[in-house]
Amino acid sequence: MNEVFLLVSLRRSERPADHAHPFGYGKERFFYALIAAMGIFLSGAAFSAYQGVSALLSSGTAKQPSLREFVIIYVVLGVSLALEGSSLRKAVTQVRHEARHANRGVLTFVVRSPDPTVKTVAGEDSVAVIGVLAAAAGTVLHQITGVEAWEGVASLVIAVLLGYVAVILGRDTKELLIGESADPVVRATAFATITSHPEITGVKEILTMQLGPASVLVAARVQFEDDLNAKRVQLVCTDIEAEMRERMPELTQVFLDPSEVSTAICSAHVNASARYSTTSTS
Repeated sequence: MNEVFLLVSLRRSERPADHAHPFGYGKERFFYALIAAMGIFLSGAAFSAYQGVSALLSSGTAKQPSLREFVIIYVVLGVSLALEGSSLRKAVTQVRHEARHANRGVLTFVVRSPDPTVKTVAGEDSVAVIGVLAAAAGTVLHQITGVEAWEGVASLVIAVLLGYVAVILGRDTKELLIGESADPVVRATAFATITSHPEITGVKEILTMQLGPASVLVAARVQFEDDLNAKRVQLVCTDIEAEMRERMPELTQVFLDPSEVSTAICSAHVNASARYSTTSTS
């Protein structure tokens, strides 16, 4: 069901903007990813925790499984490991490709990517493989020692892993849903593009918001040279917008508001831009 939710999000988020949703449907990706995170927590972590506690409470009283039953368990775990391992391999291949395209390390890309489907698939598949191995270890220890509590411990380990992934995914997706700002690299690029035009003498404020995995809104209050006429201001704004989209295609919505800017504010934004550049380089 989690995969179905993510597939639905991919289809629905690609719908073009309309009158009811002028900025598009990109945030549908965030909504369905949040549902998937809740599914991981409820159907995965909660159920595993229940199974673990049940196994611990019934340890020593339940009938010891036969060799045939253990063989069935190992077959199920083997098939699960093959399927989950194949899914994880494909997810890692895709993440590496996207990370190279973004010129970032794999871990950094997964952590900072605005696409929740990347995090959900990579996180869920990783925990699934670890979970199968934990379940296999618990089963082996149960078979060797005859103590069912080992399977309960394995289930609790799986519950903790799934719960951690679900909380992290839910937290990140929630931030995107309520209007998280764009990646510092995107913000720094937008600022550098604006200030590269000599007609702009200052930047009072620059705001960004992630509208979708590949869509960012930029709004800036800038000061133009005093002797510019309306036609020239319009041309400068058009040039800035075109240059932003050329440098960062995800900058799909650009708004510039003429404003009066003090020297102190302008200096603050220059320093902030330098910090963003340093952070993104790190």
